[in-house]
Amino acid sequence: MALDVVTSASAVPASEVLSQIIEAILEMVVAANNVFVNKESFIEVSTYLKRIVPVLKELNKKDLGNSESLNNAIEILNREIKAAKQLTMECSKKNKVYQLMNCRAIVKRLEDATREISRALSLIPLASLDLSTGIIVEIGKLCENMQTAEFRAAIAEEEILEKVESGIQDRNIDRSYANHLLSLIADAVGISTERSALKKELNEFKSEIENARLRKDQAEAIQMDQIIALLERADAASSPREKEIKYFSKRKSLGSQPLEPLQSFYCPITRDVMVDPVETSSGQTFERRAIEKWFSDGNKLCPLTMTVLDTSILRPNKTLRQSIEEWKDRNTMITIASMKSKLMSEEVGEVLHCLEQLQDLCQQRDQHREWIILENYIPSLINLLGSKDRDVRNQTLVILRILAKYSDDAKERLAKADNAIECIVRSLGRRIEERKLAVALLLELSHYDALRDCIGKVQGCILLLVTMSSSDDSQASRDAQELLENLSFSDQNVVQMAKANYFKHLLQRLSTGPEDVKMLMATTLAEMELTDHHKTSLLEGEVLGPLLQLVSHGDIQMKKGAVRALRNLSSVPKNGLKMIKEGAVGPLLDLLLRHSSSSSSLREHAAATIMHLAVSTMSQESSQTPVSLLESNEDTFMLFSLINLTGPDVQQRILQTFNALCQSPSARNIKTMLIQCSAIQILVQLCEHDDQNIRPNAVKLFCCLVDDGDEAIILEHVGQKCIESLVKIIQSSDNEEEIAFAMGIISNLPEVSQFTQWLLDVKALSIIVNSLKNGRQIDPNKSQLVENAVGAIRHFTSPTNLEWQKRAAEAGVIPILVQLLEFGTSVTKKHAAISLARFSENSLRLTRSIPKRQGFWCFSAPPETGCRVHGGFCAVETSFCLLEAGAVAPLVRVLEESDPGACEASLDAVLTLIEGTKLQSGSKVLEEANAIDRMIRFLSSSSPRLQEKALHAIERIFRLPEFKQKYGKSAQMPLVDLTQRGNSSMKSLSARVLAHLDVLHDQSSYF
Repeated sequence: MALDVVTSASAVPASEVLSQIIEAILEMVVAANNVFVNKESFIEVSTYLKRIVPVLKELNKKDLGNSESLNNAIEILNREIKAAKQLTMECSKKNKVYQLMNCRAIVKRLEDATREISRALSLIPLASLDLSTGIIVEIGKLCENMQTAEFRAAIAEEEILEKVESGIQDRNIDRSYANHLLSLIADAVGISTERSALKKELNEFKSEIENARLRKDQAEAIQMDQIIALLERADAASSPREKEIKYFSKRKSLGSQPLEPLQSFYCPITRDVMVDPVETSSGQTFERRAIEKWFSDGNKLCPLTMTVLDTSILRPNKTLRQSIEEWKDRNTMITIASMKSKLMSEEVGEVLHCLEQLQDLCQQRDQHREWIILENYIPSLINLLGSKDRDVRNQTLVILRILAKYSDDAKERLAKADNAIECIVRSLGRRIEERKLAVALLLELSHYDALRDCIGKVQGCILLLVTMSSSDDSQASRDAQELLENLSFSDQNVVQMAKANYFKHLLQRLSTGPEDVKMLMATTLAEMELTDHHKTSLLEGEVLGPLLQLVSHGDIQMKKGAVRALRNLSSVPKNGLKMIKEGAVGPLLDLLLRHSSSSSSLREHAAATIMHLAVSTMSQESSQTPVSLLESNEDTFMLFSLINLTGPDVQQRILQTFNALCQSPSARNIKTMLIQCSAIQILVQLCEHDDQNIRPNAVKLFCCLVDDGDEAIILEHVGQKCIESLVKIIQSSDNEEEIAFAMGIISNLPEVSQFTQWLLDVKALSIIVNSLKNGRQIDPNKSQLVENAVGAIRHFTSPTNLEWQKRAAEAGVIPILVQLLEFGTSVTKKHAAISLARFSENSLRLTRSIPKRQGFWCFSAPPETGCRVHGGFCAVETSFCLLEAGAVAPLVRVLEESDPGACEASLDAVLTLIEGTKLQSGSKVLEEANAIDRMIRFLSSSSPRLQEKALHAIERIFRLPEFKQKYGKSAQMPLVDLTQRGNSSMKSLSARVLAHLDVLHDQSSYF
């Protein structure tokens, strides 16, 4: 429920306002997780507010009276928490770029709200409210912490704002500046640097600016317009088509002849056109370097007016500088447009001169490169690659590389140009210099997805590159190797590389090459999109030894390349088992456990590789000798202890590792060791974690340990807060597997009254019932959720607590349980039958007696008939009667299940109908449902527990002559078999039944 607008704390009861404030805090805490910019500040504020909730709950229990000070405190809290929540909601939805540009104002608002909330807490009259000492101490700490809290924009965000301000102030029109700035913004706010994503973000940013205008916030709108003007110079701000239209519109308006510079463009000292014009105190303008040299030579007078100058004053003449740049741009644009025809000349000298000019222009400014691309030079340049002149081809390759390096537009046009890649690949087979230039260009193009596959498809390309990667020329070899690495992202290219004996070459270079080549080979192995077959082939080719040697290398980058390669190869279970057997675990654990100085990414790769190895242990067949990942208890303890000492990526991998090991042949030992090293205590804490990768894995492992856990340890570490966290996960998580495992933890908790009461306090009963209503058996996660939810219901069905049973029945549990007997999994049916049996244990005492008939019977209404088993009036929600619920037939059908657990639970449920004095009527109901035949079959079951329970039931039923006569014959042989093969108690009871059937003498030795 949203927080209502409250103008005064006295407008509504204080208790109601406090409840609204608590609800608003909880809503803000959830929303804070969805904020991206300034997230740490929002999380810090929400952490403070979470600490306020117990204080407010305590206040709500007191008689607040009519204290003016308390009313003021509540009113301020109401206003400020509402404002903080509204700000959080806005920032969880607004455009990220807009938030980044306003991040200083946002943190200021958060800081102001925090200060005000602290002030409100200090106004609470603690002495008059009889609050606990703990609450009073907590209020004092909160006031102090919140009053001194300082919120600042992140360093990266501040740097971006400074660059934005500098760009606006300096009127920076350089496209590369805008491109770099936009790239920094994309990284900071977590958006893709793809043009479409950036343009979408900029369009949303513009919409936010329009909203600011509608809010009459003109100052903000003007500031944001300046930012947009700066960012719109970036390539991503407009499509290639939009750029082309804008460019040709401008170019056609310029004419076809270059203009001479204006006289004012020349520096009076150098007589050259100025680059950085500055104005002196005399009002005259000079080139900065020239006038600075004039001063350094000891001159104090103006070169033109000969007046004395203040040498400390040199003001940039921005207007003149912009005019000079516009004049240069105009002439350059005309020059570029007029040069293209010269490339078609038959005079090699003229073509080379033109290419030299183009190269020079490309190297000067990014805008020149863009104009060359827009003038469609690329097809003409591609044609020149077919020239007979080597120098022409080489110069052309250089220009194409410069264009491709700095522009995705150039790469796109190259992808569309006819035979462009084929022409470049052809140069790989020519002389060394041309070959080097061609491979450098192809390497640049391989960073573009659309071209990567095209390169690999050109016939002979892979073979030429493999040959080049083995050459003596280190730069060409490195470029070829790096290009092969990029091409390896395609399965088709990897197949071609395998045919070209690339893997053999890779193994050789990895073993015997120089250090930098080994590094490159390891990186290639790390990046290649290998099939499982190729990964297995490589490991069988003895690649493991050289990689493990690199893992032990002193250089961090060398280690990282090797570990990343191992990570790639270990994703195949067969490889993982081989790596464990051949000693890969030790060096990897060493990186995690003993190299605290290792880079975080290296540790993450090592942890991910260990996780792959753990997953491989799950694939072992029962006939194999088990392969264990962790050989000692010490390794297990040390690895798990890292969860509290590492970053989120490594934490996640370690949790995944142990989740895999808990499903391996060594699961029992792993679980025992984890419980011994206080894993449950740590996992309880992680269940409150906000990280959407860490928490689900922690919940999964927690569920696994609780399933087999020591009850005393669970009772020690699982408290009310943990229960609240688990229920919150079930309510709010988007991860269905996480929800299922959180429900599994609740299902596996010991049945103690304190746990049940905590579950009721957080309204868990209705949440669990809703999970059962919404569960669909087709989805594996939903199936698991339903199994666990039915198991969790048992907390509310204890036959010793009628109040809990009534609340569960009123929530509609019993009909759902009956339904699940028909459609659930075996585990679901088992749990459902257990709860139904518990309900049924109390049915007889809850049945409402039929009133005795009074007066003359002949004039009274016909007598009311009661329940066939319990004799009185029965109802599902009040007496939990299995007959009224229609549960008997489904329970009997479960007796046909192959799962002994489900059969046993169902048998327990139906046998509640023949307990005590209801043997005759209950047996009749069981006979009609064909349950007695099934019980007799259980006498021959492979499950001793089923045999024994069925035997005890048959013994009771056969006390009734009609059932003894009807079923005795069919039970004789199974009973005789039990007297010979059963345990001692079953032998004796079977003999007693046989004697009752007149098959054995009462004095038989079986008794």
